[in-house]
Amino acid sequence: MKPIARIILAALAATTLTGQSAPPAPAAPLAIMRLDCGTFVANDLDGFSDTGSMKGLAKPLTGSCYLIRHGEDYLLWDTGIDASAKGKPLDRNAGFDFTLDKTLVEQLAELGIGPEKIGRVGISHYHFDHSGQAASFPQATLLIGKGDFEALKAGAPGTDARPLAHWVSGPGKVEAVSGDKDVFGDGRVVMLDLPGHTPGHHGLLVRLSGGRTLLLTGDLAHFRENYDSDGVPRFNTDRADTLASLDRFKKIAGVEGATVIVQHDARDIGKLPPFGQWAQ
Repeated sequence: MKPIARIILAALAATTLTGQSAPPAPAAPLAIMRLDCGTFVANDLDGFSDTGSMKGLAKPLTGSCYLIRHGEDYLLWDTGIDASAKGKPLDRNAGFDFTLDKTLVEQLAELGIGPEKIGRVGISHYHFDHSGQAASFPQATLLIGKGDFEALKAGAPGTDARPLAHWVSGPGKVEAVSGDKDVFGDGRVVMLDLPGHTPGHHGLLVRLSGGRTLLLTGDLAHFRENYDSDGVPRFNTDRADTLASLDRFKKIAGVEGATVIVQHDARDIGKLPPFGQWAQ
């Protein structure tokens, strides 16, 4: 074979080899665990419905945060009430009160996870019972809805930037999320744009390795009755947005065949394994 022919054949062979598709990388293992972020009493739920349908009703509520493990990376979803509430006596006769048994840092320590291991903190919205312990994770990138972040920076009515001051006015790394956000870039953990409770409110979609899909509400609804009836709290920032977000969330749940977890409803705690065990 002439030298020029050998060169052409070698080039064709190289082209064929490099054109072959590499096998896809295996998906990173994905798991989730619920963390306790507070206990609440609400002895008059009137504020949770702008139609008066909840007036005089009482309901125990819970604060739930979630640790998501994606391969070697960790996302903490919501950070509960401030650590200063730990051990605070709970007045069960009050109109509204709250307490905390263990801080997030203490719970993570029981799992052998230091706070520096948390690479991302996702906040469903800016209210105190979802952002209270964020400052315990200053190294983390804060993921928060753009509408909420702008409201915090502007000092809008109903906001308190102090729990998130490290990111709002300090050096912390922050991503103000506009629309949906694919957190790890593989479609399995997605912040869902669900405004209405606050301007930048988000929920979370989690597609576990075992095939189960979860939908975390944030405060799209605080308990099942409001979720089922499309109830809108008086303190929401936009009624029409709330109803549109409820409609979108329920349609996603149907398409995905997802398990809906209402984060403040104590009856939904059992939808995940107890603390110390991962849902995969």
